[in-house]
Amino acid sequence: MSNVATGADARPAGADAGPLGYLALGLTLLAYGLLSTGALSGAGVKDAVSLTHLVGGIALFVAGLWQLHVGEGFTGTAFTGLGAFWATWSTAEGAGKNAAGLFLLLWALLALTLTLASWNSGGWLGRAVYGLLTVSLLLGAVAAFGDSSGLGKLAGWVAAVSGLASWYWATASLTNSGWGRAALPVK
Repeated sequence: MSNVATGADARPAGADAGPLGYLALGLTLLAYGLLSTGALSGAGVKDAVSLTHLVGGIALFVAGLWQLHVGEGFTGTAFTGLGAFWATWSTAEGAGKNAAGLFLLLWALLALTLTLASWNSGGWLGRAVYGLLTVSLLLGAVAAFGDSSGLGKLAGWVAAVSGLASWYWATASLTNSGWGRAALPVK
């Protein structure tokens, strides 16, 4: 018996959850980053909890599982790992400063791994997304350990720029695929 899907169960051979993953990561980083900066009056990081849990956690994790299913090890690992990060972070309210700092520092190691892994294959966007995420998590860890709101705000700005790069990557991927040509540069 064949495992090949036919009829209503068939899916396109090129089904790719990469743009969904990069959109989920980008929007989560943008929201979390901007809300961390204090730039939006009357809004703070706690206002991003639902978005970080549902979009950054669940949607990103599911996109990662899909990527692993279709054989995309890098984005599968990136999205499931970062989805787990956001799902956990969204429920960590009330964690002590040392626990929060250690959590961010450990996840910075994943971001650093992704940065190094994307260096040869992801082009400048991969390096930007994961490199800036690494810097943001490191700054956030130092801010948590040192109880420094200034460093926390800087980490938020860096996260927001990483989110913009991730959003651009998804937008370029969808646009270029839909138009059948490189309308938005990615390399």
